[in-house]
Amino acid sequence: MAESSIFGKGIKQLTIALEDSYFAHRRIHHISSRLMPSRDDIYSITESLFALVYPGFFGRQDVTTKNIHNHILSELDYLGERLYRQVYQCYSCRNNNNDDDDRALQARALRVVYRFFESLPKVRELLELDMIAAFKGDPAAQDTDEVIFSYPATIAITTYRMAHELWYLNIPLLPRIMTEHAHSLTGIDIHPGAKIGRGFFIDHGTGVVIGETTSIGDNCKLYQGVTLGAVSFPHDTDGMIIRGHKRHPTLEDEVIVYANATILGNVTIGRGATIGGSVFLTRSVPPGSMVSTKPEELRFRNRCSVFGRGKVSDYQI
Repeated sequence: MAESSIFGKGIKQLTIALEDSYFAHRRIHHISSRLMPSRDDIYSITESLFALVYPGFFGRQDVTTKNIHNHILSELDYLGERLYRQVYQCYSCRNNNNDDDDRALQARALRVVYRFFESLPKVRELLELDMIAAFKGDPAAQDTDEVIFSYPATIAITTYRMAHELWYLNIPLLPRIMTEHAHSLTGIDIHPGAKIGRGFFIDHGTGVVIGETTSIGDNCKLYQGVTLGAVSFPHDTDGMIIRGHKRHPTLEDEVIVYANATILGNVTIGRGATIGGSVFLTRSVPPGSMVSTKPEELRFRNRCSVFGRGKVSDYQI
């Protein structure tokens, strides 16, 4: 076989070198271990879940009041089996000891998948409020159909709402795979651990970052480029980041954050506050506040002389 390779006999040396690297760098391989979840399958499952939460918009187009019951039965059975398999593999790859009770992992996976599907009516209630908030908050939207079909925020928020339920059920890997895929599609990065209230809207959306411990109240609105991030990361005595503590902002109800604003750290933006564009904020803000930056000096150049209508002059505002 080596003789037929385009590398000739050199294929053996290449193989040995790469094989040796697998055992030298063990954090980036899963050899002789339990199966990892499939990213492609999780992407496909997420797309199918869109058809379940937005029937008639995605997936099957001929859904009616007469066939909806059987349609749901069929989809739940099909999706349940696929999701169960991926959840089980998420648990299994994190419990690689062969002495573990595999049946216990299977039972746990089945239990949490059932609980996830139990949560979908609540998720759909939240999504309807999100779509209404988008329609009311954007004069360019003709109706909620347009919001569902065409807005990148719909992809990001819907994926987040479903992934958050899986995150709450302590499923490893899978929620992050879902939201990071939505991030790659939309440019909107919402960690599944964030807590987001009712009637949430992201206008335009590209470049929005919402960190893991962010808490967002009801009827909040963000514009493109907003970052709700952490200001610093505490470390333990070994220099490792201490995880699990509150390190991202809290936005109370009815907060608006305009384009490219950055809010960092465990700070609270009070109810009804408005954060202006390009603000950089690392401290809390009282309810009802308006926060803005001092306008920069702008210089204008009158170019009328180019067309023979006077002298070039500069002026500032």
